[in-house]
Amino acid sequence: MVLGADSTYRITRHPNEWLPDTETFIELLRELRHGPSSQLKSFFSAGEVIVTRAPGRLDLMGGFADYSGSMVLEMPIAAATHVALQLTETPDLRVISFSEQPREEFRIFEIPLAGFGTRRTPITYSAAHDIFTRDPNQRWAAYVAGSFIVLMREKGTSFDRGARILIHSTVPEGKGVSSSAALEVATMQAVCAAYGINVSPRELAFLCQKVENVIAGAPCGIMDQTTAACGESGKLLALLCQPAEVIAMLKLPGELEVWGLDSAIKHSVAGADYMTVRTAASIGYRIIAELAGFTCHDTNTEGLVHIDDHLWNGYLANITVAEFATKFAPYLPERLDGGEFLARYKGTTDPVTKVLATQVYPVLAATRHPIYENDRVNRFVNLLQNSTPDSRAEELGELMYDAHQSYSDCGVGSEQTDQLVDLVELGGPTKGLYGAKITGGGSGGTVAVLGDKGAFAAVEEIAELYQKRTGHTPSIISGSSPGSSAFGHIRLEIH
Repeated sequence: MVLGADSTYRITRHPNEWLPDTETFIELLRELRHGPSSQLKSFFSAGEVIVTRAPGRLDLMGGFADYSGSMVLEMPIAAATHVALQLTETPDLRVISFSEQPREEFRIFEIPLAGFGTRRTPITYSAAHDIFTRDPNQRWAAYVAGSFIVLMREKGTSFDRGARILIHSTVPEGKGVSSSAALEVATMQAVCAAYGINVSPRELAFLCQKVENVIAGAPCGIMDQTTAACGESGKLLALLCQPAEVIAMLKLPGELEVWGLDSAIKHSVAGADYMTVRTAASIGYRIIAELAGFTCHDTNTEGLVHIDDHLWNGYLANITVAEFATKFAPYLPERLDGGEFLARYKGTTDPVTKVLATQVYPVLAATRHPIYENDRVNRFVNLLQNSTPDSRAEELGELMYDAHQSYSDCGVGSEQTDQLVDLVELGGPTKGLYGAKITGGGSGGTVAVLGDKGAFAAVEEIAELYQKRTGHTPSIISGSSPGSSAFGHIRLEIH
């Protein structure tokens, strides 16, 4: 990489693979240091800066069934978050975050590290959550500063030096392509590299999930963080979420390609629909445990129970479709009032959701979804690995359409994503399009599309038709890039 004769930075450690957006990010750092804003010019001082990168992801199959132990298939996308971190002698944390137009708008967060407690007595997760949620404008900082708190609590890390962190992301927020995981993973990787903390890519993903679950307060599964940390460019990460076992890195068949279509409807895993469906699935698992004759104990933690013996290893997705259909589905209520459930069953085994007495839960559909989705994903993988090109594309597409319908049955579909899927189905194989489904946590966000390699014009046509129907122009997500582990990190020296 060449930054020019007037370069502000000297690279002392290169990444495993140079990417165009990384060159752009480093050039941005140089421009900011020479720019008109005194706040940005002085953000980094002379010395070493660590640069990391983590991509968003496109959920091809599996979706929100990850929290129930399903297999999922995830593609790391080309859009990514870059983080630049410099250690300081002052014991505080200062963060600047840029969007796509960094010279026009940026966010700032500052906090003394003493506010996180000490290595022996770190702040509790509950107290940390309160810090970042009391001001909605600062909630984004939980995904960054949360890395320090989680490392203190989970790894016993002591932070004697402070840090300056500069962030720039091209992963669209609220679109169901995991902008939050990209931010968490890039930040955690930078913190670990700068402070000399040794964690494996898999452990890093778990630590980042902890940031999101207990500090940011979003009850996501593990697939987003694992893809951002462990994904490989151009490959589908086949992940068994029990809790996070990478089964394979699957190259998409040469004749096929995937894209994402943004519905322009904002998605959030902290939203009521996702939370309701996840809680409903945990309710279903609790009822099934009793139907199967297992003993359940109150844990003395509000809303949590323990099930004797490891029923299906603790994962709902391990129940077979046939077993569910014959032994359990006939006895599960379609809908159940939370108060009625608590009065009889006391609680669930899920530590990151809470059954609300006033909420009505779609128990049958939410319980069925991960069981059938796990079966669909395994069939999808088998088709990828064992079928001939002539037969597999339409079968793969049908599995995607079935998965999309299952989202709707659970209540986490949306009118706009339904329209996009309908347009893909209308185009069909004659246009080189085979399947589509809503992604991630649902309730809007992005639709994944499977088609012939080179069918981009057909995807553009779908986007144009959608714009005419809704007034929204969907962005098209394409391309892939490596996860943070495959990328590594960069060390720069500022002159």
